[in-house]
Amino acid sequence: MNIIVIGAGAWGTAIATSAALQGHQVTLWARDAQQVLGLQAQHQNERYLPGITLPSSLSFSAVAWSELSVLAAAADLVVVATPMSALRQMLTQLRACRAPVAWLCKGFEAPVDGSFGLLSHEIQTQVAPEIRAGVLSGPSFALEVARGQPTALVAASVHASVRDALVAAFHGPSLRVYASDDLVGVEVGGAVKNVLAIATGLCDGLDLGLNARAALITRGLAEMTRLGVSLGARAETFMGLSGLGDLVLTATGDLSRNRQVGLALARGQAVAQATGALGHVAEGVYSARTVVQRAAMVNVDMPIAQAVVALLDGQITPAQAVAMLMGREPAPEMPVGR
Repeated sequence: MNIIVIGAGAWGTAIATSAALQGHQVTLWARDAQQVLGLQAQHQNERYLPGITLPSSLSFSAVAWSELSVLAAAADLVVVATPMSALRQMLTQLRACRAPVAWLCKGFEAPVDGSFGLLSHEIQTQVAPEIRAGVLSGPSFALEVARGQPTALVAASVHASVRDALVAAFHGPSLRVYASDDLVGVEVGGAVKNVLAIATGLCDGLDLGLNARAALITRGLAEMTRLGVSLGARAETFMGLSGLGDLVLTATGDLSRNRQVGLALARGQAVAQATGALGHVAEGVYSARTVVQRAAMVNVDMPIAQAVVALLDGQITPAQAVAMLMGREPAPEMPVGR
């Protein structure tokens, strides 16, 4: 396959590396021409994946933004590996693309011109409704994928041809790819887990114990499921890789940027200080408020996400966030009588 990966951050580089090692013809595109020169000269992405030698077969491109659609026209699969904030612009550029298009970003778009924040497939419906598209998601740290460590992902799309293309491109000895047609569920899982990982990092940073961590992850999964089902997802999706799997990884793994934000907040750091030290985007910081807003629109209660937003906004302290959650009125875990 001829695969174009747009975005040379950690995840874009890792997924391009994985496909190249499968024997596919892969081109990694970066907006920054200087970055491309460095990639070509060193075959390493020193900023995002230091110490990882990239395959010699991997090609690099910095064609002008206006020519990106021309580059994509020759592809069998186009993968958008940009942050959520750039997805709308990328999909607009690819609106005439004939090849399957898949995005890797997880989150909700920040509200635009007064509109509520959208999931990725909702953005695609607005700006590129004619393309066949989907998402590749699941519990995955870019560094481990680049190292070839065992990983399992979900390829979700309403189009079988997109699911098939993603499986053909990335399924291999160290990377399993499962197909799903529940695009909404996979995207909601990927978006909400980032917010919950901030809460879990806070929990661990305050040394509240393993009991508290288990409770927080479990109740967070319930929040995620309620929101997803209200937006049209299937409940069982959240028991899979893109729900429970991605939540556990992001909430407990030390490579998680969102977890690191929670740990930093527990140490008393300001949000700007916590995010500035990462050198990467922590999507949960930017999508937390939108998660809560979307939940309010469909009358879904998300107390953990609400506490994260209040904390990020400086309205409460870490200790007050814990007290707010523990002080809620008793309630059944599941609807009584089920």
